[in-house]
Amino acid sequence: MQYRHRLSIAGVLLIGPLLPMSALALDAPKERPILTISGKISAKNTSDTARFDMKMLEALPQHSLTTSTPWFDKPMKFTGPLLADVLAAVKARGTTVHAFAINDYNISIPITDTAKYPIIMARLINDKAISVREKGPLFVIYPFDSHAELRTSTYYERSIWQLKAMEIK
Repeated sequence: MQYRHRLSIAGVLLIGPLLPMSALALDAPKERPILTISGKISAKNTSDTARFDMKMLEALPQHSLTTSTPWFDKPMKFTGPLLADVLAAVKARGTTVHAFAINDYNISIPITDTAKYPIIMARLINDKAISVREKGPLFVIYPFDSHAELRTSTYYERSIWQLKAMEIK
């Protein structure tokens, strides 16, 4: 019994120093990455970035909201992780998200927005995956219907679609 106990303690001492490093690392994507995050982040899965495939984003807590937008003629249901949860997953520590789309559109989003509003990084619209042609695969969406102050060009411009990368500054 004492021998087994000593082995367990030895195992903890040998493995223990490895745990903090692996706990900080982000799993590597198993499929084609669709989102790359760089800049002021602490959790990475490459030497300088965090890359996510769709399954990694699906594994984060999912949220849905139905809202009207200028881009659709009726309210649509958007589903995906909160932008705040994605930033927490990479341990972001900046003040601004500089977001880039597939079509080279880019916009700055203050990180303070994520504390004020449940901003969703939508991967589904009306429960269906979003194709690139339909503004996907990722679409940042603010809760426009529940916060009247968001119905301005400032927040509509921050609702970037075809999101492919973010740099935290």
